[in-house]
Amino acid sequence: MAAFRPGHLCAVAAALVLSVTAPATTAQAASGAALREVLFVGNNWEGTADVIKSAGDFAKVGRINVIPDKDARMAEINADPIKWIYFMAIRNGVGEGHDQFVDDMYSTPDGKSVVVSRPSFADVVSINLSTGAINWRFPVSGYRSDHMAVSPDGTRVAVSASTANTVHVLDINTGKQVGSFATGDKPHENIFTKDGKYIYNMAIGDVNTDLDAPWLDWTKGDRHITVVDATTYKQVKIIDMRQKLDAIGLTDYSDAVRPAVFSPDESKLYFQVSFFNGFFEYDLASDSITRTKTLPKNPATSDDRTTFVNDSRHHGLSMSPDGSKLCVAGTMDDYATVVNRSTLQEGPLVTASKPYWATVSGDGKDCVISESGADQVTAIDFATGQKVLSIPVGDHPQRVRLGHVAADWTGTGS
Repeated sequence: MAAFRPGHLCAVAAALVLSVTAPATTAQAASGAALREVLFVGNNWEGTADVIKSAGDFAKVGRINVIPDKDARMAEINADPIKWIYFMAIRNGVGEGHDQFVDDMYSTPDGKSVVVSRPSFADVVSINLSTGAINWRFPVSGYRSDHMAVSPDGTRVAVSASTANTVHVLDINTGKQVGSFATGDKPHENIFTKDGKYIYNMAIGDVNTDLDAPWLDWTKGDRHITVVDATTYKQVKIIDMRQKLDAIGLTDYSDAVRPAVFSPDESKLYFQVSFFNGFFEYDLASDSITRTKTLPKNPATSDDRTTFVNDSRHHGLSMSPDGSKLCVAGTMDDYATVVNRSTLQEGPLVTASKPYWATVSGDGKDCVISESGADQVTAIDFATGQKVLSIPVGDHPQRVRLGHVAADWTGTGS
């Protein structure tokens, strides 16, 4: 993945992170069919998703073509000058010269379908895991879809419409919109609280401009966390990290919240921001940033902010199930590391090629990162901080999510 900053026609959000875990490697669907827990790896530039075992040797299970309707979508885009302009803007801006065919994905609870957000096609689709056919398609507002989140009960999926400053909430089985809410500029990550009562959305602003100097930060737009009631979709509160950063003297730091993860009791939120090699701890009760962790810089990485891919220096954050360790993807610094949550001491720096995401294995033992620059995913032991193994996947892996497929499933696409 080349580190360059092409000019842009529109400002669109980059790809970002929250880890999810599932309780077991096999399960029973409501119908009684046996399910297998897996990891879905979205190959953004290729338009496929590799499905691998959720733990152990992470062996490949199968592959999905997530753009079976590519010809129809391209015909629509080529027939509409505005859609074509945005499509090309995504390719030449946030896509670094490539189309973005899969950003995020979640399986349905019955393991029969996978729901995928496709930025370049500005939509969300449900793909039948038996046939590879599209069950339903939802075009988002505006011209680009982005990060998603699934409700704890698996019935709804929230998706950011990054050029419309909107989050759509869809019925995961039908694709019908059940609600929506307004956000800040360029909504990105979405997180449901584990009780399903609230949705957190992080708006990251314009990340593909070259106006990256601290004194030009105001040009990046309105960036804040929007918290809404997950039943009514009414705004509950706004969290402005600009105020929190200024309060601790970090006035030159970006307030664009990127990947984020809650502590198990949801009293703390850990998050990354644009341009920063590290992360912050935010205490929800006191409404303040309580700790800052600066991680090592790679001497080979330029400090020129305009060379950072979509403003991301570090992009990817997950937490071990017991809450004792954080796993950090140091995207532009080409490493990942496990950090002790109590002491904030980092472990070994595991060499990785532009790691773009961090999640947790199905058994909770490993952090799994996507190496977008090496077309592989890598497992790192939470206990030791050491690399376990790497598995080759498709072109430019980004999001990695736990989910389920039928126990005998072997793929729908080459």
